[in-house]
Amino acid sequence: MSAQTAPLGEIERFDAALDAIVPQDWRIEKLAEGFDWSEGPVWMKAGGYLLFDDVPGNTMYRWSQQEGLSVFLKPSGYSGAHPGLFAEPGTNGLFPDGDHTILMADHGNRMVARFDVRTKQKSPLATHFEDKRFNSPNDVIRRRDGVIFFTDPPYGLAGRNESPIKELEFNGVYRIDIDGSVHLLDKEMSFPNGLSLSPDERTLIVANSDPKNPIWMAFTLDAQGDVVSKRVFADASDLAEKKYPGLPDGLRITGDGTIFATAPGGVLVMDSAGKRLGLIRTGTAIANCAFGDDGKSLYMTSDDFLARIQLKIDGSR
Repeated sequence: MSAQTAPLGEIERFDAALDAIVPQDWRIEKLAEGFDWSEGPVWMKAGGYLLFDDVPGNTMYRWSQQEGLSVFLKPSGYSGAHPGLFAEPGTNGLFPDGDHTILMADHGNRMVARFDVRTKQKSPLATHFEDKRFNSPNDVIRRRDGVIFFTDPPYGLAGRNESPIKELEFNGVYRIDIDGSVHLLDKEMSFPNGLSLSPDERTLIVANSDPKNPIWMAFTLDAQGDVVSKRVFADASDLAEKKYPGLPDGLRITGDGTIFATAPGGVLVMDSAGKRLGLIRTGTAIANCAFGDDGKSLYMTSDDFLARIQLKIDGSR
């Protein structure tokens, strides 16, 4: 399944500010291929390797420059007796939690969990809201104080919103407090997906992976993490109308507020106000991205392959 490093893709430059982010001699590398739908990359700084998921394939992979690709966890998600209930039974979004732990949105087990990469043991953090099972948690992040935010669309369920095992009537955005309590922040987004926090952690940006409404919402938060106000932050309808592959999905925000958001066409680079600077295209739909190596490598889970581009900007936070 490993692939020879090879150049591919293109860069669309919308603003001269992109020159300080993407070098003129850019190169997109294909690092590994052969997945059903790659997702959720997370860089493990302590070990110098990347973890990412094949969600339909129910497998978590490990990749490093020295050792290449290997299976890290299989099954990564659901291992029960009724696999037909799930369209995507594996784990999805991953987020660094410490030197040897990550947070995971476990699609198949319908929970948010903490995962120890040494023991490969999961510790469930949230499985229900108001005594109802989550749909299929999709992406997860953590604030510096330990408060966790996650999204819960129905993508993991066979039939999605029409799934017979869907217990919640909505698709939500949630917060998990330090005491383990779960709080609903929004239930109006049709397909909430990737999410990230602004550098001051007072704005939560959430992607809506709906072809009829491909937008990013910005939620202003108070110190507790409750929503004070919300607004449409950016809209990708024009890109979707061009039939570019992909939708608003995973995203990362750097320390200076630059946003790398997967969108129709690739990874959309925006400034902190949502102004488009450029589009990194691999030729396929890109599900998610994460910074790794020295902080200037952007890893992209691009449909059936894993890709990387070296940037000028340091994305580590």
